[in-house]
Amino acid sequence: MLTVFGKLFRTTAFKISLAYLLITAVGAGLVLYGVGSNLNAAIEAQVRQSVDADVAALAEQYSEGGITRLVAIIDGRVKQPGAGLYLVTTHAGEPLVGNVASLPAGALDRTGTVETSYRVKGERRRAVARIFALNGGFRLLVGHDLAEADSLMPILWRALLNSLAIVTVIGTVGGLVVARRVLARVDRVSAQARRIAESDLRGRLPLSGSGDELDRLVGNVNAMLDRIAELVAGMKEVSDNVAHDLKTPLTRLRARAEQALRSDAGIEEHRETLEKLIEDADAMLRIFDALLMIARAEAGAGREGMVDFDAADVASDVGELYEPVAEAADVAFEGRIERNLLVHGQRELIGQALANLVDNALKHGVREGEVGGRVTLSAARRGGAIEIAVADVGAGIASADRARVTDRFVRLEASRSRPGTGLGLSLVAAIARLHNGELRVEDNAPGLRVVLALPAAMRPPPLAAQPV
Repeated sequence: MLTVFGKLFRTTAFKISLAYLLITAVGAGLVLYGVGSNLNAAIEAQVRQSVDADVAALAEQYSEGGITRLVAIIDGRVKQPGAGLYLVTTHAGEPLVGNVASLPAGALDRTGTVETSYRVKGERRRAVARIFALNGGFRLLVGHDLAEADSLMPILWRALLNSLAIVTVIGTVGGLVVARRVLARVDRVSAQARRIAESDLRGRLPLSGSGDELDRLVGNVNAMLDRIAELVAGMKEVSDNVAHDLKTPLTRLRARAEQALRSDAGIEEHRETLEKLIEDADAMLRIFDALLMIARAEAGAGREGMVDFDAADVASDVGELYEPVAEAADVAFEGRIERNLLVHGQRELIGQALANLVDNALKHGVREGEVGGRVTLSAARRGGAIEIAVADVGAGIASADRARVTDRFVRLEASRSRPGTGLGLSLVAAIARLHNGELRVEDNAPGLRVVLALPAAMRPPPLAAQPV
């Protein structure tokens, strides 16, 4: 039981509840203190107004009847219940009439409005009074008791303490309830996370459906798990494909080496065998180089070296590079490239991606048994993206196969008779993801159209000309 409560007390939800409770208590204390101070000031202001009204009435009576009438009126007032404070003394300080038993020494020596203590019926109290010097050395004190104002603050402090006690109990219980609910939910997520880590990457963390911050966190973690599962599956597929695709050239390389060792052929035949071995080794090195480039792109390597550059220049350079290759293959090559296509990225990687696309189009963009063909390299702005497309008029790719041609080592049946590793489009897709873009494989009717879409970079506005 103590362990359960210990876990609840340590939860963030309970700590947040206590923090809100403390803030609420401090806020309530400040509010009550402010209310009490304002009420106290209002009561004292009202008392002063009452004293001023009494003084005005007594002054009128004194002006009409003198000290005799003033004494008679005050004697009548002090006999009434709830009367104010009145005192008339002689020049020697002896009381003539009033309901004030005693005052501090020298209190009557002052004139005007004062705040003083007094004693009545053996009890010391506080009052606001006005003191006047009358003809003949007489002194008049008119005041009102401040007992009501003095009793207000203790009442407010008791109310604050009682409220804090109730709020503390409710806040603690509420915090424990909320913490228990949150802890139960977190425990379910943690248990599922342990199961996923120990056995099944296909599992996902449970969502409550509330759409709160925990659901958003769980959704992001599930998206991360989807990506991890995709990468793990890709690694497994790559491992299988590497083992399968490299087995044949390695077997062929070993067979040729053994044949050369057993053969009594001359130097020329041995040289020819060594050249073929080098070709096989170069083919395997190309596979590994492509895999390394894909891995680096998918890991985000190269982001630190990204700059703004004109993709139109890169597309033009690639077009000039492959134009002689297209002419030698009897393929018409056409470029439709707009200018000022600013993107943010790695210039070399974008150039490698475009070279792969053009190379694929030249290899596979001519129908089997036909002569010639046409490849178009275009680059243009489409909204907030820069789209660079390579289109051909070849056999194209069936719609069912377009989603998987960007996977590693995927080679369709129509392409197996041509040289290649099946990694070209995989590398282009990885470069597109590195640049927050996308690779689309579309039907060119006839042929295939592959689009590399990259976010357009925002060129800073030109500086305004300064007056000379």
